[in-house]
Amino acid sequence: MGNSLLISLFLFVSAITTTETQLLFDTQQSCPAPDSTLNYRPVIGIVSHPGDGATGRLSNATNVSYIAASYVKFAEMAGATVIPLLYTEPSQILNQDNNILEEFSAASQASTVQLVENVNIEGTVFGRFPPVLLKKMGTDCLVMQNHHFGISPERFQANRHLSSFFRVLTTSTDENNKVYVSTVQAKRYPITAFQWHPEKNVFEWGSSRIPHTEDAIQVTTHVANYFISEARKSSNKPVAREVLDKLIYNYNPTYGGKAGKGYDEVYLFTPHSALEFSVEKKEQCN
Repeated sequence: MGNSLLISLFLFVSAITTTETQLLFDTQQSCPAPDSTLNYRPVIGIVSHPGDGATGRLSNATNVSYIAASYVKFAEMAGATVIPLLYTEPSQILNQDNNILEEFSAASQASTVQLVENVNIEGTVFGRFPPVLLKKMGTDCLVMQNHHFGISPERFQANRHLSSFFRVLTTSTDENNKVYVSTVQAKRYPITAFQWHPEKNVFEWGSSRIPHTEDAIQVTTHVANYFISEARKSSNKPVAREVLDKLIYNYNPTYGGKAGKGYDEVYLFTPHSALEFSVEKKEQCN
C-alpha cells in the first residue's frame, strides 16, 4: 500500500513537472520574430586620431595614430562591433573650415546640458531619456567636456550651411559662462553630433572631474543605445569575412592609465603594422 502510494505520488509530480516544462517550451516557441527590416549585427567604423593619445608617453612614432578604447566599448555596450579606420588611409576625409570655431574654456570640465527652449526631442537622442533624467541633466553635472574650441548659438545660426543642415538640441556653458552649442541633429539625415563625451562616464577614470554617478551612467547607456539603434536601421552589410579580418578584436589595446591622466586604454596603429597584419591574414588564408 505504501509503495503504491509513493509510486502514484511520483507519477503525479512527474506529470506536473512535464506539463510545466511543456508550457515553458511552448511559451519560448511563441516568441515574436525580430524585426526583419533591422540589422542586428551593426558594424561601426571609428576613425583614428594622430598621435598616441598620451603626448608621446606610449609611442613617439611620427606616423602613429590611436583610438581610445572607451570609444570602442561605448559601441560594444549597445550591441555593435567596431572596425578601426586609420586616418592616414584616405587622402581627404572632410573639408575643414576652422574660421567657424571660437575659443572656449571647457577642458576637463563636468557640466550640465541645457535643452533649447521649445525644442522637440521626439525621435532624437534625448527622446528615450526618462523625464527625471532629462531634468537632472539641466541641473547636475552629468556630462564631461574636454575641448578648447566650439561654436556659439549665434555664430551657428549665422552660418547658413550649418543652420540649414543641423538643428540645435542643447547648449552648455564653459568655465567663463560662455554658451556654446553642445548637441545638434541633422534635419533630414540620421546624424547626431556631440560637443561632450558620453563614453567617458563609464569607461574613463583618468580625471577626477569625470562624473561616475548612477545618473551619469544612465546618460551614457541611453546615448549608446540610441546610437546603435540608429545603426541597426542601415541596410549596408559588409561581407562577413572582410568584417572578421578587420574587426578591432584583431588588435590589442595599450594600457596608459597609470599616468593618472589621458585615456585609460588606447589602440595604437601605424601604416606599417596595419600592412603587416594584412599580409599575415592573407598568408593564413592561402
